[in-house]
Amino acid sequence: MGTVTIGVSIAVPEPYGSLLQERRAGFGDPAAHGIPTHVTLLPPTEVDATGLPAVEAYLTEVAAAGRPFPMRLSGTGTFRPLSPVVYVKVVQGAEACARLQKRVRDASGPVARELQFPYHPHVTVAHGIDDAAMDRAFEELADYDAEWSCTGFALYEQGPDGVWRKLREFTFGGSVVPPQAGHADVERGTIASR
Repeated sequence: MGTVTIGVSIAVPEPYGSLLQERRAGFGDPAAHGIPTHVTLLPPTEVDATGLPAVEAYLTEVAAAGRPFPMRLSGTGTFRPLSPVVYVKVVQGAEACARLQKRVRDASGPVARELQFPYHPHVTVAHGIDDAAMDRAFEELADYDAEWSCTGFALYEQGPDGVWRKLREFTFGGSVVPPQAGHADVERGTIASR
């Protein structure tokens, strides 16, 4: 069956997600429409396709132990010159994101891994484009502001076309329900949300 590339992230809800995705495309980032607007919890990670059920089961446990928290985006930052990225800053909810991503990558789970760089929650709005466009993204979104209550996260898979597609959402606080006869998803202890 081979391997698949997965990622785990907190989706930026509407109307903010679409607006930032359109802005990213407007800055000339060719990946904009293939990457839903998000805060990364697990960067692109290759796993054996047969291991996806174990990943989903583990993420269900992580989500069940989590609780909603306030998220706020405000202003811009950049990883340049280390990495060609301009992003919108996570100014509220960053500590909760850091704890959550650590749980997702925990050594006891199926997607344990080290990070290439220290974890820094953010929302990418320009990546790998020319410097003038990166500067424009940094300046034009400098006064950007959005807030919402983060109630969960999602598992994504990158297709052969490079597009990231949501496989499943995980809601904080226990989307696990007691087994009920006649419903396979419930009997497995999870609620399907595909």
